[in-house]
Amino acid sequence: MPKTLSWLPELSRDGAPLYLAVADALAADVGSGRLPGGTRLPSQRALADALGVDFTTISRAYNEARDRGLIEGRPGQGTFVRGAVAAARRASQGGGVDMSMNLPPLFDDAAVASRMWREIGAIEQDGGLPLLLRYQEAGGSAADRTAGANWLAGRIGTVDPARVLVAAGAQGALSAILGTIVAPGDAICVEQLTYPGMRALAAFSGVRLLPVAMDKHGLVPEALEDICRIDKPKALYCMPTIHNPTTITMPPARREALVEVARRHGLPIIEDDAYGMLPTDGAPTLARLAPELTYYIGGIAKTLSPALRIAYLVAPDLRAALRLTGGIRATTLMASPLSTAIATRWIQGGTAQAVLHAIRTAAAERRRVTRSLLPQALLDDAGFHAWLPLPGRWQRGPFVAGLRNAGIGVVPSDAFAVGEPVEAVRLGLGSAPTLGDLEQSLAIIADLLEQPAGLANMVI
Repeated sequence: MPKTLSWLPELSRDGAPLYLAVADALAADVGSGRLPGGTRLPSQRALADALGVDFTTISRAYNEARDRGLIEGRPGQGTFVRGAVAAARRASQGGGVDMSMNLPPLFDDAAVASRMWREIGAIEQDGGLPLLLRYQEAGGSAADRTAGANWLAGRIGTVDPARVLVAAGAQGALSAILGTIVAPGDAICVEQLTYPGMRALAAFSGVRLLPVAMDKHGLVPEALEDICRIDKPKALYCMPTIHNPTTITMPPARREALVEVARRHGLPIIEDDAYGMLPTDGAPTLARLAPELTYYIGGIAKTLSPALRIAYLVAPDLRAALRLTGGIRATTLMASPLSTAIATRWIQGGTAQAVLHAIRTAAAERRRVTRSLLPQALLDDAGFHAWLPLPGRWQRGPFVAGLRNAGIGVVPSDAFAVGEPVEAVRLGLGSAPTLGDLEQSLAIIADLLEQPAGLANMVI
């Protein structure tokens, strides 16, 4: 290596554009520790000369690395390494963090992150200009639907890709389903604590929500039976795996009992499996147990990337798939073609599995810290949110306000309750930029739980 250079990349030969290969090599060396934070990088001109490439290539490579948060320019000094998670660490101000959003944790795996970006860059070769300047099919192309079917196969088994639609996120999928199977004034059953997006969509659509009682195993089939007999609902919406917000995963026997009730009443099931890919094994989905009744939503926001804003919607049959395609066309026209192309390429090339593994690994660390500092919090063994029932001296309003004063955001049960809220809050463990930020915030929460309620929000 020339003495004037502090770094010379070892470039891969996998056919990626040269500027991406340089950025990937930089990311790999940051992740391995070869380039610690604060290292001064060669000037763009010096690196271009050393590699025998044009200046523009290295300029694009440095811009790419800067966009990934790997490097930063210091006026008059040069370009320096920030580190794999330096940008996130800089966001920490030594106080609490907003835990109200339920986001997948940032993982510290530079190789996987580089692979994600490299695949995004390579889409240009596959899609070309038509991907950017043409509308795409409502519900996705045959290749996109096949990719979705392959991604979901471990959850729902082998399905005809013609039954798989690409929707604009879980909310877009729900909108298409409700517009297809219910009308304003109709009622659908939901768990007594349910996804806020469903509550909002029902209010917007004029659909009534009927809360079904829950216990420690999730939705109670006998309670659903009573509602079906009396109120004749049009559908059931539920989240059997890592329920949001309670973290409950229904055991197999409960799922089978639920399906029996639905079959008896001819009740369509809308299964929201937002977190279903996180467990490495588990109970069968309702879509496996009752495919003829189930509208299955396999979102990727929690398991691959919230930024892509797509979800896979599996219809019970081909006729339903055609109706849902019309629903997607009428509401969102189509999912973003660029996002869909990214997801398809990630799935086809194995990047999606690598990302999922990295998220699982990071989530396990978050759960370990949470169980240590907040043992009373309810957690699933694969998820990254916690449900915190409050002790008798605390009500959710003052507790949330007390945490807000410390710079911590959490979500009270009111956001999820269909009926009477309970004294509990949800914590999004993945939203903290780093593990250290999470530890500090959880310590503050644990301290507040031990205080008398009146002291936390005293005013004069």
